[in-house]
Amino acid sequence: MLHPDPIPTHFITHSLLEEKEIELAIKRLDLVHPEVSGNKFFKLKYNLEKAKSAEKTKILTFGGAFSNHIYATSQAAKAQGLESIGLIRGEEAQPLNHTLSSAKEAGMQLHFIDRTTYRKKTEPEFLAGLKEKFGDFYLIPEGGTNGLAIQGTSEILGSEDQQFSFICSSIGTGGTFSGLYASLSEKQILLGFSSLKGEFIHYEISDLIGEYQLGSQGSYEIFTNYHFGGYAKHKQELIDFIWWFYESFGIALDPIYTGKMAFGLWELICTGYFPKGSKILMIHTGGLQGNIGFTERTGIMLP
Repeated sequence: MLHPDPIPTHFITHSLLEEKEIELAIKRLDLVHPEVSGNKFFKLKYNLEKAKSAEKTKILTFGGAFSNHIYATSQAAKAQGLESIGLIRGEEAQPLNHTLSSAKEAGMQLHFIDRTTYRKKTEPEFLAGLKEKFGDFYLIPEGGTNGLAIQGTSEILGSEDQQFSFICSSIGTGGTFSGLYASLSEKQILLGFSSLKGEFIHYEISDLIGEYQLGSQGSYEIFTNYHFGGYAKHKQELIDFIWWFYESFGIALDPIYTGKMAFGLWELICTGYFPKGSKILMIHTGGLQGNIGFTERTGIMLP
C-alpha cells in the first residue's frame, strides 16, 4: 500500500488578502510522496490495492507524452513491485522527453499508438486485443479516474480542513474534483477551474457524480474561462503569473493545471468574488514533473 508523507498546509500573506479580509491557504499535495506526487497518489492508491488483491502483476494504462498520470503510475507500480505498461498517444520521438524517460527508467513498457487507434481505448474489442498481446493486466483508465480513484481523492480533505469556507481545485478528468465534492462539510463550496476549453466539463462532472452516486454536504461551482486556449495551451500572461506566484510565495505551479487554477482564484479575489471573512483552501495537485517537459517542448523556463 502507498503511504503518504504528512501533507502540510501553508497559509500565505499578501496585502491584497489583508485588504479583502480573506485568509488563503495551500494544501501541498505536491509534497505527499517523493515520486507519486499530488492528486495522482490518491487516484492510484486504491487501484493498486485492488490490483494486488486480485493477484494482478501488471498495470496497463493510457496517456499522452507529457502525462502526469503516466509518470505517477510508473513510479507507483515500481514502488508496489508491479509491472507497468503505458500506451502512449502519438508517434515515438527520440530522445524521449523527461516524463517518458523517467517512466521507462521506472520499468514501464512504453508502446506508442496512433491517435486514431488511441480513441478506441475504451472499446471492449480493443481491450480484448490488448489482453492477447500483453497477457492479464489490471486496467487503469486515462487520467486514472474511476470509482476507486474517487474513493481515494475523497480522502484529500481532513477534519482540519473543515475551517475553510471555499475549497479550490483544478479540473482535468474530474476524478479529484468529484472526490473533493463528496467530502465537503456543510456549507463548504468547492470551486473548480477547468484546464480544458469548453462547457462540456459541467456535464462530465454531473455524470461522474451521478454514476458513482456521490452525495455531499456542500455545493460546487465550475469556472471554464481560465483555460488559456485549451488543455496544455498557455499564454504569456499565465507564465508571468506563475513566476510572480513563485517569487511572492516560494511555491512552484505548473502551467497545465495548478497555474491556471491559481490565476483564476487570484482574479476572483481581486474582483471581490469572496465575502469578507472567507477562508479559502487551494489544493495544489502536484504535477510539477511536467514543468521539465514543458520547458523541453516550448523553451520557456519555469520555477
